[in-house]
Amino acid sequence: MAIGKFGARDAGPVSRRTLLRAGAGLAGGALLPSGLILPALAEDQPALGTWPDGSSGSSVFVGISVPRTGTYAAAGEDLIKGYELAIEHLNAGSEIMTKISPNIKKGVLGKEVKYGIADSEAKPNTAVQNISKFISDNKAVMVTGSVSSAEAVADNKTADREKVIYLVGISGSNDTTGKDCVRYSFRECFYGQTAAKAIMPVLIKNLGKNKKVAYLTPDYTYGHTVQKSMEEFGNEGGWTKATDQVSPLGTTDFSSYLLNVANSGADVVVNINFGRDAVLSIKQAKQFGILDKMTLVVPYNTPFLAKEVGADTMQGVFAATDYWWTLEDTNPIAKMFNDAFRAKYQYSPEWSANLAYAQIAMWADALERAKSFYPPDVIKAYEAGAKVQSTVGEVFFRGADHQLVRPVVIERGKKPADMKTPEDFYDIVEVVPGEGLMQSPTEFGCKLGSYT
Repeated sequence: MAIGKFGARDAGPVSRRTLLRAGAGLAGGALLPSGLILPALAEDQPALGTWPDGSSGSSVFVGISVPRTGTYAAAGEDLIKGYELAIEHLNAGSEIMTKISPNIKKGVLGKEVKYGIADSEAKPNTAVQNISKFISDNKAVMVTGSVSSAEAVADNKTADREKVIYLVGISGSNDTTGKDCVRYSFRECFYGQTAAKAIMPVLIKNLGKNKKVAYLTPDYTYGHTVQKSMEEFGNEGGWTKATDQVSPLGTTDFSSYLLNVANSGADVVVNINFGRDAVLSIKQAKQFGILDKMTLVVPYNTPFLAKEVGADTMQGVFAATDYWWTLEDTNPIAKMFNDAFRAKYQYSPEWSANLAYAQIAMWADALERAKSFYPPDVIKAYEAGAKVQSTVGEVFFRGADHQLVRPVVIERGKKPADMKTPEDFYDIVEVVPGEGLMQSPTEFGCKLGSYT
């Protein structure tokens, strides 16, 4: 940072905090030739993370780290579309952005938002390298992204150590805002416990009690916590585990796991796999004839899953999701978002794009309420629990664990003959309010760290 001619560090434009302090107490200040009295430098907050360097100019930088290759690449690319549309709308001060963040004009706190994108490969080490580089080289004021919960947890820890705010992308593990929660991270999307608690009553009502369940589970924090939650809430309807087939991330041949499922005597197969793993395992289950004998349930729906495996395979399948585009029938903000997304990308948005858009919009809202880029001020604005209008209704962040309190959408695959358009894969069965779904903030071991 440059040294000004009066011997103080030049921090760019005078901030609101500086002006308020100048007005409140001038005894420690210095009278400048213009007559403006500034407070003593010691009254300013010390540098923290990338503050104030990252926000001292006319623009601020946001780092986006998502999988662009590998099993989660499709969801990663869809996240990017949501981020890019949101930043475009934010810099333009568009009407839809002001519906969610009513205090914005153009940009955030008068500054243009710029961004960079890096491929995380859904690998924690690569993700950490990406966001560390954004922080060190670009002085990012915020970093965001993830499709794997393993990378989200690693990003949590890095952002907290570097004291730069991190907005989680896709992460379904209970641990992300549970035992691995941090002060500097915020999650928008639903997760294992909320998905299970929302979908199980629907399953029991439609499929009956006392069912035997075969699980297909990816072998990392997301898979294990979703499976545990599904089993826990299934017990309430007498559902029991017939088998839990655990496979490595990136598996391409599921035949050995599916053979065990076929021989398990299960009535229902709950597929927890995500991304390409979900697509391949469902296609292979269809080939094995498993889906002719067992009902398929997807407790954490993969973006583009129905398109990839086909409506014929997904008809009658129950799934939980963050967002489905037909919410536009009842939610004006969803309609505005869908229309803007279709105009730019020529298809209806999946929940990954909606998530990314929402994270940027709610970050802008927190900044405008904080009237500051100083990280603890922004965090406290989030933690205040202000109600925000969104594409899924009114939502807010819990201060105790930084989880967005939001509904979970339960959908069921349509018969191909009932589809009105090529994208009309699901009926929305129920939109389950978030507050009744979420565990207490301490149940999964969340202990937020310090602000500084």
